[in-house]
Amino acid sequence: MHISASERGFTVVIPARMASSRLPNKPLADIGGLPMVVRVAQRACQSQARQVVVAADDARIVQACQSHGVTALLTRQDHLSGSDRLAEACQLLGLNAEDVVVNVQGDEPLILPQLINDVAMLLAQRPEASMSTAAHAIGSLEEFMNPNVVKLVMDARQSALYFSRAPIPWWRDGQSVGSFQTLPTPAPLRHIGIYAYRAAFLSGFPHLPPAPLETMESLEQLRVLWHGHRIAVHVTEQAPGPGVDTPEDLERVRQLLC
Repeated sequence: MHISASERGFTVVIPARMASSRLPNKPLADIGGLPMVVRVAQRACQSQARQVVVAADDARIVQACQSHGVTALLTRQDHLSGSDRLAEACQLLGLNAEDVVVNVQGDEPLILPQLINDVAMLLAQRPEASMSTAAHAIGSLEEFMNPNVVKLVMDARQSALYFSRAPIPWWRDGQSVGSFQTLPTPAPLRHIGIYAYRAAFLSGFPHLPPAPLETMESLEQLRVLWHGHRIAVHVTEQAPGPGVDTPEDLERVRQLLC
């Protein structure tokens, strides 16, 4: 009897690497007595995932996870991207081709467990899509214009058409003296960096040639669209909590959690 991906459940893999130019040893940064990567894994464990695994590039991360009851795998240090690390983790875990894998970033200690569920279930419901991800309505003009905020546009089925650091969609009639004064209507969408894949697609993704658009925008997900694959998008009404990229971000999250 055939068992669907949704019936099998899904696996959360959290890629974690020690190298970070803005926050050294970021996965082990202390948040209320726990390493940040452990905090992320604990949030993921509140989802409906059948297993949560940290894919680390350093034995210190593995040891920290194991000492707090979190499953962790040691992966190669020379991976060029988090997707490469996830692909190796899938092989080490022996996942089936149709198994759904959710990539939760290791610097998201405030990740919402329900968001993980929603992204995983969306992929299970959309067999034509190779991936799924999430988005949230942008609430300020400053955020819309910020190149560090990745925007996306969708088609009628809520599949991604494009991701960009530029303000998209470009509101032709919303400018005054060369700049926007208000947000477009309906509100543009901010991309949330969580992804679900089928294990078979994930294993092949690192072998796809990088796309010119990916290199230009520095957005790996554009490789997926460039090669003709579809990305289903879950639009959530609840804004995600802040991630941790800098010491200032870390202090903000500490105040929220501790």
